[in-house]
Amino acid sequence: MTQTSKSSNVVAIAIIAGLFAIFGFVTWINGTLIPFMKTINELTEAQSYLVASASYISFVVMALPASYLLNKIGYRRGMSVGLIIMAIGALVFIPAAEARTYGVFLLAIFIQGLGMTILQTAANPYITILGPIESGAKRIAIMGISNKGAGIIANIVFGSILLSGIDDVKDKLATASVEEKEGMLNAMADSVVAPYVVMAIVLLVFGLLIRKAPLPHVEADPIDETDTEGAVTKTNIFQFPHLWLGVLTLFVYVGAEVIAGDSIIAYGLSLGFPADEAKFFTPFTLAAMITMYALGVFLIPKYLKQDTALKISAALGIIFSVCILVTTGFTSVLFVAALGIANALVWPAVWPLTLEGLGKFTKTASALLVMAIAGGAIIPPLYGRLVDGGTHELVARGMSETEALASASTSSYWILIPCYAIILFFALWGHNMKSWTKIKN
Repeated sequence: MTQTSKSSNVVAIAIIAGLFAIFGFVTWINGTLIPFMKTINELTEAQSYLVASASYISFVVMALPASYLLNKIGYRRGMSVGLIIMAIGALVFIPAAEARTYGVFLLAIFIQGLGMTILQTAANPYITILGPIESGAKRIAIMGISNKGAGIIANIVFGSILLSGIDDVKDKLATASVEEKEGMLNAMADSVVAPYVVMAIVLLVFGLLIRKAPLPHVEADPIDETDTEGAVTKTNIFQFPHLWLGVLTLFVYVGAEVIAGDSIIAYGLSLGFPADEAKFFTPFTLAAMITMYALGVFLIPKYLKQDTALKISAALGIIFSVCILVTTGFTSVLFVAALGIANALVWPAVWPLTLEGLGKFTKTASALLVMAIAGGAIIPPLYGRLVDGGTHELVARGMSETEALASASTSSYWILIPCYAIILFFALWGHNMKSWTKIKN
């Protein structure tokens, strides 16, 4: 890595932390948008989780093009482009609200996801290699504090705007005429216009300002690509099994993190909690993550190695997932929130453990890791389908719809257990598999 002064590194860390706050704010609104979209578009559970899919599937579409773009125009201009694309996505919420068409809302979320993909592809490897790889998790933990802190603010603000009075609206919709129902749902849809116009303006301003940001140039340390006789042995990314295991690990992790953060409000509503209380449940999860991020900043790498932090996180994820299944009511909600403790240090640990030793392949590997964020597009809707299927089955057995939804919502969290098991495998063995030879031995 090129030598940069400590002061320039501090400035760069602060700037990248600001970017993490921006896409944290935008991403964690999904927890509020899911129950909101379910109401105004009259959706099933599985359909409502397409909000997460639209956001995270963009990482599959845009990750490799983003890597190509960054190689052409550099980190700074790439970040600017990403912010401007996000601003465009925010503006698309205006015609979406006017038409009250779910597909247009999903398009707006997808466009914002494209912009976030460029930001993630630039920011994550940049902050990872800005200093020693051994302390990469510490720097990413700082980013996590910024990201989740912004997420808490986003949920409180948007929860107050979008979910305020939603229980009363649901009650009125049950007995309203077709014309009255249309009027109420259109009024609810219009409530997204003002906050997203403000968001678009802020993103556009930051997109223009980032072009002048004092970001030092960094590159990954070179690796030895030859054998003892000087022949080139490292010619492509398929020669690094730990990279592909890291991609799989990040895929299931993001899916688990999104379920923990984005399902908890809907879960609370299914258990009978009023919306004015349930809207604060996502901030519970994010606050738990911030607490663990702060511990990570203090402990890593001086007192706690990155792989050890990952082992502890995976084990806690399995334990908390089981606790969700065997408890009820607010206790179960608290264990969903506690997943924030298990999740916090996974992302900070997986990135440096995966990128270590990749040299010139780091940018391509970073794009693959960003593509793995698509786990947030695939695994949460699977959870939604499990809830729908379980609800229908229990209703068919004679249970009331309210009780069936609550029971199915709880039992469907089993999907998290195999996710954390894969994370545990990577923490114990996967990150050390630097070559296929090592696997055979």
